[in-house]
Amino acid sequence: MEDWALIRHLHASAKLSQRSIASQLGISRDTVAKALASESPPKYQRPPVESAMSQAEPKIRVLLAQFPTMPATVIGERIGWTGSASWLRERIAQLRPEYAPADPADRLEHLPGRAVQCDLWFPPVQIPLGFGQTGCPPVLVMVAAFSRFITAMMLPSKVTMDLVAGMWQLLSNSLGAVPHELWWDNESGIGRRGRLTDPVTAFCGTLATKMVQLKPYDPESKGIVERANQFLETSFVPGRSFASPADFNCQLADWLPVANQRTVRRINGRPVDLINTDRRAMLALPPVDPVTTTVLTQRLPRDYYVRACGNDYSVDPSAIGQMVDVHTDLTSVVVTRNGHRVACHDRVWASGLTLTDPAHVETAARLRRQFQQSTAATDTEHPVRDLGDYDRAFGVDFDSEGEVA
Repeated sequence: MEDWALIRHLHASAKLSQRSIASQLGISRDTVAKALASESPPKYQRPPVESAMSQAEPKIRVLLAQFPTMPATVIGERIGWTGSASWLRERIAQLRPEYAPADPADRLEHLPGRAVQCDLWFPPVQIPLGFGQTGCPPVLVMVAAFSRFITAMMLPSKVTMDLVAGMWQLLSNSLGAVPHELWWDNESGIGRRGRLTDPVTAFCGTLATKMVQLKPYDPESKGIVERANQFLETSFVPGRSFASPADFNCQLADWLPVANQRTVRRINGRPVDLINTDRRAMLALPPVDPVTTTVLTQRLPRDYYVRACGNDYSVDPSAIGQMVDVHTDLTSVVVTRNGHRVACHDRVWASGLTLTDPAHVETAARLRRQFQQSTAATDTEHPVRDLGDYDRAFGVDFDSEGEVA
């Protein structure tokens, strides 16, 4: 290639003849003639060789034309591929865009106060839940789309009322305002197939906001909260240990103010500086708190326990056989009868447990003794007939010594 460039330079600039160039460079005149006749530098081209991949490619194209998303492993099985699996995956990755339909993602612009994106993040750590159990409870993450301000907290579960209670706590305590729209993916606790659950509908009505459920397989629409999830996983979790869900929430609450002071390149600013612009464009908090407590009515059985959130909680046995209301929120389980409290327990995040109040056991023992004593007294007070009545009825008379007269 260097000779080719030098030959053309000597011929064009120095005006040397082909004989002079060949003599000066020590090459043949044919080489000089070929260099001057070619428009590009010479390069080595290997003659095409028939390979196993070139033989299999027509079959691959037939399958991709019918099934553009067919996995490479399945394609290899269908065509009987016995060569390198990585080689096959690489070639299929090159061919697939020719057959797969394009799925463009638009860049969204978010106005102040318009939307808050919501999602559930499951941290890759095992949290002690108490009673020897560990788990990975969901973390509700809510990010203001305009300012990128992050709020988050760990929840006991992803059932509807826990999600509603978590959203209200983050909106009221962290944001202090209500966005015009709350964006969720196709989370079952929020709603499915375009229909919201009844508690979520009531929650949106109380806050005068709109719940937007994004279409399935459209993660780009809530990419802001997805990036926040990744940020939490890479910047908050590493190097930390957690003693309980309460400890997790405490550490997270201490870390979020620092995280919201970072500079976001996309908006060229810090969330903590832009959140007030978001708040001014949002709606005010409602004068009445939304319903965030689950209430279930049931008849208290003889064993004086009620089932709530995967556990059994004891109730005052004096309510046995009567209808009681079980109130469950993020922190407590309260049981009432006709408006009067008959049980109050801290909500336990572990599951499959029986939680007993010692006072209820004492009350049950006292009521059991009263019941047994009343039953025994009733059994000994049955009337007994005088046996002399039978003697007189059959005409039998006994003398003073007890013999028949």
